[in-house]
Amino acid sequence: MSAVAFPSQPDPAVPGQRTAAAVERFLDSITAATTRAGYAQTLTRLITVIGPEHPVAALTPEHYAAVMDRWNTAASATWNRHLSALCSFTVWAQRQELLATNPARRLERRKPARRGDRAYPAARLETLFTDPAHALRERVLWRLLYDTAARAEEILTLNVEDLDLEFRRARVVSKGGAIEYVHWATPTARLLPRLLAGRTTRPVFLADRRAPASGRRAPAAADICPVTGQGRLSYPRAEYLFKTASAKLDPHRQGWTLHQLRHSALQHLAQAGRTAPELQAKSRHQHLASLGRYVRLGEETSARITAEADPARRRPPR
Repeated sequence: MSAVAFPSQPDPAVPGQRTAAAVERFLDSITAATTRAGYAQTLTRLITVIGPEHPVAALTPEHYAAVMDRWNTAASATWNRHLSALCSFTVWAQRQELLATNPARRLERRKPARRGDRAYPAARLETLFTDPAHALRERVLWRLLYDTAARAEEILTLNVEDLDLEFRRARVVSKGGAIEYVHWATPTARLLPRLLAGRTTRPVFLADRRAPASGRRAPAAADICPVTGQGRLSYPRAEYLFKTASAKLDPHRQGWTLHQLRHSALQHLAQAGRTAPELQAKSRHQHLASLGRYVRLGEETSARITAEADPARRRPPR
């Protein structure tokens, strides 16, 4: 009778594969560019905390807690997003037999707070979009996010080759790696050629500085413009610029988030009378139920519907 040997568990006391190398392998295994970019932000923080030479097998709950401490005061959705990245890396490392324990076992997902209207007034958005005090790059990005109702990661990872200027659409890689198209309107169509300035390849939205040619911060070649040498604009930088610019229009002076442009676009379309299937086509949600948290028409809509349906109303609506 032959015996089958089970694979041995990694010993944390024995140096194994370095975390930096394991993170690189893990990110290479992710096909969806938006997911890969999001996970990279969290895992770069992990490497910064523990050092690139730290063995994967020696990761502890204390290490993960130190990583997540950076987002301790962030919104629940932000906390959960970064925790999901750590958990996904952990599951992958366990499957690869690089890690025997679960360093994320002491961390818990946070329950998102119930929020009311997350859309911005259209008039304030128009003021923000047309303010010449803001750089062209930012105004194009904000317009494009609003016109397309796309996720910020999808737009920031666009290359010039993905754009179809004639038909006002772009090819994006959505959640799960599906190839889909988003569409924009005239305001974006007027600004895009000015931003591209004749560029025909690589990132649409470029960082302010040239990308480093070597070192830990050097981006992949696909994320560098061959003409200017600038790298791709990052999500954290784009978010910071938007929050700073929108703080002047925010009554609470906290600024807005890029993702709320998606909320605003869908809610404004709903207020204009677009049907649920039409909104689903625009947002590209797989299920209609997912639109519920994006489209909250609010008190004004409730009051209008009630008034229009009032049986004592004498004058019918036109």
